[in-house]
Amino acid sequence: MAIIIYLNLLKRCHCANATYLFQQDKFYDMSLDTGDKSVQCGRKVDCLKLWLMWKAVGTRGLEERVDRAFTLTRYLVDEMKKREGFRLVVEPQFVNVCFWFIPPSLRGMEDSENYRERLSKVAPVLKERMMRKGSMMVGYQPQRGRVNFFRMVVLSPQISRQEMDFFLDEIERLGADL
Repeated sequence: MAIIIYLNLLKRCHCANATYLFQQDKFYDMSLDTGDKSVQCGRKVDCLKLWLMWKAVGTRGLEERVDRAFTLTRYLVDEMKKREGFRLVVEPQFVNVCFWFIPPSLRGMEDSENYRERLSKVAPVLKERMMRKGSMMVGYQPQRGRVNFFRMVVLSPQISRQEMDFFLDEIERLGADL
């Protein structure tokens, strides 16, 4: 009982109700999701997080991280455009890459009656497969009449082009039979 009270208190203090971050159609019990209960997810302490990073890496270090994030975002988008199964929702804004993975069974079917309904189910299935395999975890969301799409945020200074390639390969591998 105490744990439930504690989790509810955390949620009341830190919850942003960011539906684009916390999907409602997960394959597990969502009450176990700690995302909306943590101070790291809230906007309330963003300034502190920025200041701490600035103190740790300096002005030049922040500049290098931003430049690297833009470079890797552009690389990811360019690679997606070379592959048949990926379709951008929009051209990236900053380091957010929003895209659909169109599995082989849906390619060329855009005009069919149930295309959008079938496409909306792809991201949840792929995310479940990613999580069960433990290979990666990428968020998805619907937005303004658009069915579920993935939202990849390229941010970590430790990511490489090889990991971007793995990301694309893994989505193709996990979605090949859909």
